[in-house]
Amino acid sequence: QVQLVESGGGLVQAGGSLRLSCAASGRTFSSLAMGWFRQAPGKEREVVAGISWNHRIEYYTDSVKGRFTVSRDNAKNTVSLQMNSLKPEDTAVYYCNAGGQFYSNNYYPGKYWGQGTQVTVSS
Repeated sequence: QVQLVESGGGLVQAGGSLRLSCAASGRTFSSLAMGWFRQAPGKEREVVAGISWNHRIEYYTDSVKGRFTVSRDNAKNTVSLQMNSLKPEDTAVYYCNAGGQFYSNNYYPGKYWGQGTQVTVSS
């Protein structure tokens, strides 16, 4: 089992920045690919970013490329999402995910999810 706890969400004006963090416990964190997803009201959950266990692979959905950066610290069992130049359309609940896979130029989620953290970007 892997337990994930997100933090760092909040309210920010358009153009601002937020940094989300996800603390993991349980199974060996350093062996798992990690990802971030988001779900806006009335929309399906979508992948935002992913990072492989060894940092060699990073994935970003097109809408966040150049603005968001995913990183991880295997010594601290944490994964982060630095979000810059935020837009109102980035407003969503953001979820941390563990144990996913990379293929077909995408990150597919594993079975472990955090509880989510709300990000609201005002115009």
